[in-house]
Amino acid sequence: MKIHGSVCALVTPFGLDGALDLAAFGRLLDFQIAGGTQAVVVAGSTGEAHMLEHDEYDRLLAFAVEHVGGRIPVVAGTGEAGSAKTVALTKRARSLGADAALVVAPYYVRPTQEGLRRHFLEVADHGGLPVILYNVPSRTACDLAPETTAVLRDHPAIIGIKEARSDAERIRHTAELVRSDFVYLSGDDGSGAQAMLAGAAGVISVVANLAPRAFRALCDAATSGDRAATTHCNAALEPLVQALNCAPNPIAVKAGLPDLGLGTAVPRLPLVELEQGPAREQLRKALATLASLADAA
Repeated sequence: MKIHGSVCALVTPFGLDGALDLAAFGRLLDFQIAGGTQAVVVAGSTGEAHMLEHDEYDRLLAFAVEHVGGRIPVVAGTGEAGSAKTVALTKRARSLGADAALVVAPYYVRPTQEGLRRHFLEVADHGGLPVILYNVPSRTACDLAPETTAVLRDHPAIIGIKEARSDAERIRHTAELVRSDFVYLSGDDGSGAQAMLAGAAGVISVVANLAPRAFRALCDAATSGDRAATTHCNAALEPLVQALNCAPNPIAVKAGLPDLGLGTAVPRLPLVELEQGPAREQLRKALATLASLADAA
């Protein structure tokens, strides 16, 4: 399996009562497929995975697999702080029909590089799904070094990495790890174009929740090496990317759902809804501008 191009890290819609809103989730999935999204991630950090009860995780993932119906890959977020728990959740995701697992580096516990190596090998050996490594030091407080990734990519079940560090040096080092059986996916919307021009196969994106068609155009341009088109597409998306930086993810992206008819803006505690004010107005303006550009195209 090869996950590439525009990959959406899906939000999890909740109703005003806080319950899982599968009807809205279905609309979001349809919106992604119609917009050209090439794979989706269910129950990742953008999907508030750690706020989901076990039965909700199962219902959400099973619904996505059935609704998508094999049209694009469905990747399940299965990363936990402990290795045994991660293996168990990955096995569960496999039983629910996921095509691959996105496994974040263990958060809070701050493992060594040897601990990270052994953790990911344990999941790859026993989880039963193709594994995409996920490095996001700003959230986990540990950094999966390229040298460790270079060792892990030799495992046949480890098929790629989502690298969320956006500095030029890390982008360059990660791009050097790309092989026919190991993909580099950017995990940062702001630097995704730069990463793809350097050799990344795509982006696991938050902004794609709200602008799948525009984000697919960016990915097509950048992965084909068309720098002029990439610059044009990136400039069109930049106001929305900036608007989503106003609050911790997924607070801001969920605030954009109501305007698109894709659900409420409600997250689960300890996250709180984005307040009415300048940040929300900036988001509305960015979405309106993208819509007008699409109409004019």
